[in-house]
Amino acid sequence: MTTQTAQAESKEVNKAWFYFVLSLAILSTQTAIVMVPALLVEIATDLEVSVAISGQLNTASFAALAVSIVAVGPLADSFGRRPVALAGVLMVLVSVLGSAFAPNMEVFLALRVLGGLGGGTIPPTSVGVVSDVISPARRAQAVGGIMGTVVLTSAIAVPLVALFADLWGWRFTFVLASILLATALLLSWFWYPRDSRERSRDLVFFARYWSLLSMGFFRVALTVIVTQRLAYWGLISFLAAYLIQAYDLSVGFVALPLLIAGAAQVIGSYAAGFVATKSYRVALMAVTTAVGGACVFLFFAFDFGLWPAVALGTAGSGLLSVLAPVMVAATTEYSGESKATGASTIGVGNFVGGVLGAGLAGALLAIVGYEGIGYLCLALTTGSAVLLAVFARQLRVNTG
Repeated sequence: MTTQTAQAESKEVNKAWFYFVLSLAILSTQTAIVMVPALLVEIATDLEVSVAISGQLNTASFAALAVSIVAVGPLADSFGRRPVALAGVLMVLVSVLGSAFAPNMEVFLALRVLGGLGGGTIPPTSVGVVSDVISPARRAQAVGGIMGTVVLTSAIAVPLVALFADLWGWRFTFVLASILLATALLLSWFWYPRDSRERSRDLVFFARYWSLLSMGFFRVALTVIVTQRLAYWGLISFLAAYLIQAYDLSVGFVALPLLIAGAAQVIGSYAAGFVATKSYRVALMAVTTAVGGACVFLFFAFDFGLWPAVALGTAGSGLLSVLAPVMVAATTEYSGESKATGASTIGVGNFVGGVLGAGLAGALLAIVGYEGIGYLCLALTTGSAVLLAVFARQLRVNTG
């Protein structure tokens, strides 16, 4: 679709409602995905398992997200963003409502898998629909805004989840999340942009991925994103649990540190929209990754006291939030008419990192303790920064 066609279609879209409905869909589905880390201690106590075992709920979600996001890009590019996005929100709604009444860990894990399959539809379809509506000149900032909305969940919803769980129990938070999802689904049905572009309706699944992965950019970007997001999700999965157990905090009080860390992630994601357009963006990604990893290492490995620890965790989470949105925005420079598939490629790396990061961090927690997570994150971020430096040429801004 040409730029002129995209701009003509954008005039038919009520942009205020477009951004509101899209943001609500992102916020509600991401809340469903990231709310569990703040509740791990409460869930473990209620279901009579260890925190390391309850942490595998994160692994189940990320594994399903990785599977989902592989298929979603080609589906959305072939059959349209709207039906794929609506189906995804519905799946997450069923998962979250069922989780409120989960009787044991096995049922809970199955429901998290369902939610992950649905949640994986939203980021690539959102990038795709924004790319359809927004002009190329403003696309990087728009994609940065989408990613900022994703992490805004951590700044707003996750602390609220912790607070409500402290007041009324962790199951009640899933009921509230299901109400938010139902509202998002209803509004999306009426206001999510309809695709006026003619599509072949043929699912050229492997052809789209093969075309993209034949480019040096996507091969390098996928390697870098997996490595860095291993560290990011290792931190996010156990940040709240570490603060609760290391400093004897209540789940309600930990809402404040989560709010502070979430605000840093929002800033990092929005800043990525500007970093993505700079000729020296690779250097900025390498620096933020290396320094962020050092902060995470210090957070888990040493006891500096509560508020210095919060400062380190906040700095680490904010700095590690820059790379992924830059990579997603950069895919729109290279992916042509397969922009949802391009976003899915980076999304796969993100959630593969989530699966391995949550899983490895949980294993190290059980074997070594929290300091093991710190050493893991330091090694991964150092490796990611080195990869960025070595393969900087493949990740340069595409002006073609």
